[in-house]
Amino acid sequence: MQEMIFELCAETIDACLAAREGGAHRIELCSGLSEGGITPSHGLILDAVERSGLPVHVLVRPRGGSFVYAASEIDVMRRDILHIKELGAAGAVFGILWPDGRVDVEATRALVQLARPLKVTFHRAFDATPSLPQALEDVITTGADRLLTSGGQPNVVAGSAALAELVRLAGDRIEIAIGGGLRLENAASLARATHAKHFHGSLRRRLKQTASPAEMAGESLSMGPQYVVDADDVRALIERLAKD
Repeated sequence: MQEMIFELCAETIDACLAAREGGAHRIELCSGLSEGGITPSHGLILDAVERSGLPVHVLVRPRGGSFVYAASEIDVMRRDILHIKELGAAGAVFGILWPDGRVDVEATRALVQLARPLKVTFHRAFDATPSLPQALEDVITTGADRLLTSGGQPNVVAGSAALAELVRLAGDRIEIAIGGGLRLENAASLARATHAKHFHGSLRRRLKQTASPAEMAGESLSMGPQYVVDADDVRALIERLAKD
């Protein structure tokens, strides 16, 4: 029986340490989760690799927005892949689409080959494709090891039926990882409904912040919310997934 794998999506070193303490199996490291994630900094990657003790898979995404990239942006992705290999990452996470939403097999395959021997995950760009079964075959053709998806829906609950079908269609050709709205309250039911063994989530909680004197005086200096990850939440989620 295949072991259940939980990957914490982390954007801070504290989240990486919570992943380790809570028993996560690996980390997907990124920055800017509020815009869907972008490539993290040199310092964050190095700290995560050196301090977490877990395999670190790094998001390679040069900007927010669509997953259609200009040649100049793909060049940046190439450089980032080479860089994260030097820093000791265990995996790279990326995906490239054509303007019509189909998987750009050629461009993605070239990055997969460049990333070796790292493991490669094709990320939720997949969920923007017009045909999930065809996109699955295309992702397999790129040589990626793993596919992260919410079943083409805004979250994994809405996409649960499609996820179950993707797991069935994939068989042992590629790992299907369920991610996008995975929560403590839906983890066990999703594991049962989809028969998946790979799961991905951020488990972020918004930190309650005390207003600064300037903010209390009516001056808008807020730089946005801050999020934290609790190791107990990681542990509880893994326990619920393992009950299936």
